[in-house]
Amino acid sequence: MTASDDLLRLENQLCFALVTAARNVVAIYRPVLEPLGLTHPQYLVMLALWEHAPRALGELADELAMEPATLSPLVKRLEAQGRVTRRRRATDERVLEIDLTDEGRALRREALTVPEQIMARVGMDAGQIAALRDGLAPFAGRRPDAG
Repeated sequence: MTASDDLLRLENQLCFALVTAARNVVAIYRPVLEPLGLTHPQYLVMLALWEHAPRALGELADELAMEPATLSPLVKRLEAQGRVTRRRRATDERVLEIDLTDEGRALRREALTVPEQIMARVGMDAGQIAALRDGLAPFAGRRPDAG
C-alpha cells in the first residue's frame, strides 16, 4: 500500500472521525437529557431560546445551522410538551415566532446540571471542552449551503 493509498483509509478520514464523534457525543447526552424529557436536537432548541426568546423560526434555524423544515417538527413537539408556543408575528404574519412558556423557562433550572454531568461522563473539565469546541470551530456554525 502506497502513501497515497493510505490517504483513502477510512480511519484517516476527517469526515469519518467527525461523524463518529458526533454520534458518540449525542449518545452521551441521551441519558442525561432523558429525565428532562428532551432529545438532543430539542435541547439545542431550548438552549437557543433560553438565550433569547421570542425569535423567528428562520432566525432560530440559522443559529442552529438547521433547515427550517427540519426545525419545524422539533418545535411542534416542544409545543405539544407545553414548553414553547408558536404564533404568527402580529406585524408580519409570514414570520412564525417561537417563544418559551413558563414551563419551558422553568426547565432551564433543571438543565443547569447538564454541562456538569456531560463533563463527568467524558472525563474533561470546562477548559478542555472549550479547547475541543474551539478546535472544531472551522467545521461548525454554518450550513454547507449557506454560501
